[in-house]
Amino acid sequence: MNQIDEEIFNIKKIRIRVLEQVPAVTPFQDATMGPFPYFGISIITLEDEYGNIGEAPVYNSYLNILETCLFPILFHSQHTPYKQFFPFLYWSIRNEGFKGAAAALLGQVDMALYDLAARRKEVPLHQYLGAVENEVKMYGSGGGTNYSLAELEKEVTFFLEAGVDCYKMKVGKDFGKSISDDVARVKFVKGLIGSKVRLAVDANQIWSCADVFNFIDAIGEDNLCWIEEPVHSASYDLIETVCKATKVAVAYGESERTSKIFPTLVNCGVRHLQPVPTQIGGIKEWMEVRDLSINRKLDFSSGGYSLYSTFLMATASGTGMIEYLYSIMQGLEKYFLVRPSWRNGKFIFSDIAGIPVRIDWDKCYKEDKIIRELNWEQADVPRYKPVVSM
Repeated sequence: MNQIDEEIFNIKKIRIRVLEQVPAVTPFQDATMGPFPYFGISIITLEDEYGNIGEAPVYNSYLNILETCLFPILFHSQHTPYKQFFPFLYWSIRNEGFKGAAAALLGQVDMALYDLAARRKEVPLHQYLGAVENEVKMYGSGGGTNYSLAELEKEVTFFLEAGVDCYKMKVGKDFGKSISDDVARVKFVKGLIGSKVRLAVDANQIWSCADVFNFIDAIGEDNLCWIEEPVHSASYDLIETVCKATKVAVAYGESERTSKIFPTLVNCGVRHLQPVPTQIGGIKEWMEVRDLSINRKLDFSSGGYSLYSTFLMATASGTGMIEYLYSIMQGLEKYFLVRPSWRNGKFIFSDIAGIPVRIDWDKCYKEDKIIRELNWEQADVPRYKPVVSM
């Protein structure tokens, strides 16, 4: 039984704060989105009757789902253990679907509940979940399709000096129409990192099977440790075709919002699973994918808001890695009072209770970095009334 199952959460207040976006180190573009010159974060804060709080990143653009599905249950499950009220949270989003933003919101609220539980027990969240190690391996990520060779070299050098042994770069330039440029960029990076650092590529779903095979033939299978989302994430037939035709590990999972999809991916031949803790429908769902990966001896990693993912990866007993997309994530660190440190290619946790990340709220208010703040109290939110599906 998970330790949280018997926890009681008498939630009295909920707050969402949207922080001012920060500039990317280098404006970043991938195969299908961008460029991203700025990046932001919003935080949900749950507060119980004694003033204990739990926090997590949250989507701030879907208030209707939060207010009509999740908040009524959070506020009106007084004196009810987690194992009894979480199923109501879970099924409240049924009509919104388990493959989109509603499931991600469920997982974000769940992360805040776990943070609250660990904070009030005054233990780090990874220890609350049974992890022993206080560090996790990370890999460098970036290499935007818009980067010049000089910008690629600067970023790769940064990661090499940080001690990483794996670097992932973007391919699929010009919406997949410039494979020759992709090949040249990848060969350039391979020349920089040599044989001691593994190289992965991420096509962000843009290619056809023929494009994938042409790219791999030009690079050489032995020069890639994995290829991420080479074809559309919903085209399981194409995923299976790619997996059967190459010995390069194929990675999927970032686009999924439920653990229920991952066995299908494995059956298609996917050998690297990538659930994102802040985008999947709860901590236990992430753990289901972790266990699937361990039991099937598959590669395993997680990204998203990297520093908020580290505590979970500590429960994987050294079998997984955390992605660190430096160009986008680094700027957000100015908001953190506490965060995992970075040494020799690993994130090292502080011994702070809960998630090993704290926003410096005093500084944010002082410097006027909160661009929007929303508050709810129990009296403001009626009890949950399910909408009948027609």
